[in-house]
Amino acid sequence: MSGPQTTFALNADTSIPAVGFGTYLISNDDAETAISSAIAAGYRHIDTASGYHNEETVGAGIRKGLQAEGLSRADLFVTAKLWPGNPAWGDAPKTGAQTPEECDASLSRLGLDYVDLYLIHAPYGGDMRLEQWRALLELQAIGKARSIGVSNFNEGHLDEISAAGLPMPDANQIELHPWSQKPGLLAHMARHNIAPIAYSSLVPLSTWRTEPGQDSAKTDDMKADGAAFKGMAQKYGVSEAQLLLRWGVQNGYAVLPKSLNPERMAQNLDLFSFTIDDADMAQMATMDRGDGVAWASGDPSK
Repeated sequence: MSGPQTTFALNADTSIPAVGFGTYLISNDDAETAISSAIAAGYRHIDTASGYHNEETVGAGIRKGLQAEGLSRADLFVTAKLWPGNPAWGDAPKTGAQTPEECDASLSRLGLDYVDLYLIHAPYGGDMRLEQWRALLELQAIGKARSIGVSNFNEGHLDEISAAGLPMPDANQIELHPWSQKPGLLAHMARHNIAPIAYSSLVPLSTWRTEPGQDSAKTDDMKADGAAFKGMAQKYGVSEAQLLLRWGVQNGYAVLPKSLNPERMAQNLDLFSFTIDDADMAQMATMDRGDGVAWASGDPSK
């Protein structure tokens, strides 16, 4: 990658590549080839999670890709996530003692000694949330995670960490796209130097999660409005996906596109050959529709 803002700082020692390769909903049949192909295409940031149930095959793809490209582990930024449990699903919250065990299990499945970023996947830990966070701080202190953060946390969840007098997360991975811009949460994060990482950047595309079994909560109005960005993309000579991903990077968010198509993989990485002009950024700023469709961050009291 070339051009401005190809990485964003997470802490004094760690920067995250602006474009990562997401692995949610990539099957174990496809993951090894997808990851190695992404590394061959130039991706240096892989995002996975224990909750995706594909860490072993993602790890195999990492090894295959690094070897094929003559790269070392240090050349790749890898994010993994603690599944914190979810009492609503009859899934007891992970305790402070279980959290490092979960991290070790992820590292073992991935075949790695450390991850560059380890996140609490969701604020489902309830009374255990702060214990989980304390465990992440310890994982960072012993070098198993170079940076640590959270995902799907709202302002109340972040305030809980602050109120406990604990160091704040390096990052919060949240749904961000022109239809879900979260200005209040982002301003709150900025005050605490918490970097935003965007997932589901491509929600506005008409093709987003249309396959059976994929958890899209898009409304009929959203589906009808799926071509809203077509004219802008044509103006810059890029795909609609590139436009939406560039919107994220231009706003200062790392983005996590996913594709099994090598041509689209390369397109999604090519976000630095064009800039969205001020008029189009202003127009996109008026498109906010609220919290989003990919995930509900939940009640901070839960």
